[in-house]
Amino acid sequence: MCLAETDDSSKILIRGGTVVNADRQFHADVYIEDGIIKLVAPDLKVPDGVRVVDATGTYVMPGGIDPHTHLAMPFMGQETCDDFFSGQAAALAGGTTMHIDFALPIGGDLLKGFESYRRKAESSCMDYGFHMAVTTWNDKVAQDMETLVKEHGINSFKFFMAYKGSLMVTDEQLLQGFKTCKSLGAVPQVHAENGDAVAEGQSRIYDLGITGPEGHALSRPSLLEGEATARAIRLAKFVNTPLYVVHVMSIDALEEIARARQAGQRVIGEPVASGLVLDDSKLWDPDFRVAAQYVMSPPIRPAGHNAALQAALSSGFLQLVGTDHCPFNSSQKAAGRGDFRKIPNGVNGIEERMHIVWDAMVNSGKISPSDYVRITSTACAQIFNIYPRKGAVLPGSDADLIILNPNKTTTISAKAHHSNIDTNIYEGWQIKGNIEVTISQGRIVWENERLNVARGAGRYVKMAPFGQLFDGIVKADIAYLSSLKAPVYRK
Repeated sequence: MCLAETDDSSKILIRGGTVVNADRQFHADVYIEDGIIKLVAPDLKVPDGVRVVDATGTYVMPGGIDPHTHLAMPFMGQETCDDFFSGQAAALAGGTTMHIDFALPIGGDLLKGFESYRRKAESSCMDYGFHMAVTTWNDKVAQDMETLVKEHGINSFKFFMAYKGSLMVTDEQLLQGFKTCKSLGAVPQVHAENGDAVAEGQSRIYDLGITGPEGHALSRPSLLEGEATARAIRLAKFVNTPLYVVHVMSIDALEEIARARQAGQRVIGEPVASGLVLDDSKLWDPDFRVAAQYVMSPPIRPAGHNAALQAALSSGFLQLVGTDHCPFNSSQKAAGRGDFRKIPNGVNGIEERMHIVWDAMVNSGKISPSDYVRITSTACAQIFNIYPRKGAVLPGSDADLIILNPNKTTTISAKAHHSNIDTNIYEGWQIKGNIEVTISQGRIVWENERLNVARGAGRYVKMAPFGQLFDGIVKADIAYLSSLKAPVYRK
């Protein structure tokens, strides 16, 4: 791929590539002007002064959208080591052009938490949105949720069923949250682990003298993820609201999601890159520094779970791939040396996801390039109601694009990556299929293995409520009420 000389970087012609959308792929040129895709058609002719990118032999795709990240997040006495600039720069180097981060409330106050995260994101260099976490329940929380949806572009709220004593909500609070989400047209999300049982498991394993990172996995087995997933699904069915299950890590959770979807329930399952391709063996590494890298929640599971998640993703039982990018340096992870309960939970992935998914899913023949676009970009845009502005190579869409060369190889390493984290859970992985160019907001920000990003250039993307997951919900409610044959009027 070569680049011609240009006079105006706001006008770009991508010539000769294979355009890939979620529904089809075809040979076409792509013309970009002022940050928007203007034309997608074969053999486009453009005037002088347009930068021309020769994409012959490569795929031209929508930039990735990561639905699950944690930048500059306070957690377990630490703060994730990527802020909005370093994390987003890493994302752009890896072909992700938008992410949706999780904003945490401050003292239970959602609006204060949202405002805090907006300030944190002032250094951003690419487009981003927010989910909002709900960690308690009262009338003000409900009012804040309404304000965030109607005035601030939030259309999803996350409820933690784990982290007892800090983030965890009760079933009663979860139920109230689901009801409020439904009324606002916002997608409820759950971190699905049984927090009470996890707390018991942590005490049990620690009391057995198992204090290292392996204790993390042993203390929160997959059956606790399955139980919480099943409980959340049934409560969502009771309310008749859509449900989004974040970081699906196990067969146990997967089976509950598959069963619900087969029954017609609107449940979205989001695996993350680490769970798709890793197993838990590294947690038993004798070097604490190595083992602690892999501590996240829910834990990376034993071999077999990853293969099942890949199969579910290829067959449609799971819908999109995130990262749960929540990076802590080895010095931060060292806080849990001698007590796995104090190891900050989180792994890297925002820069690696697009390459990992291509290698694991496309190179293996499990999915097509169009499927790849769907699970890394389009599905997220559709679920969170920003399609086709995002997630498509179409006239009128934002010019957030990648050029992927399927024949080039790249190697992942902590020395070469752009995140602030000093380790990498994919260290040494060689990937066939390399993202050679990333275009964000109509600007080439990654080419020739070099970043060209501007601090503060990122835009907050508001996401409207009542997306496609809510289509037909009112009709279903009406059908349910008419089926009750009640009340019975008695003399």
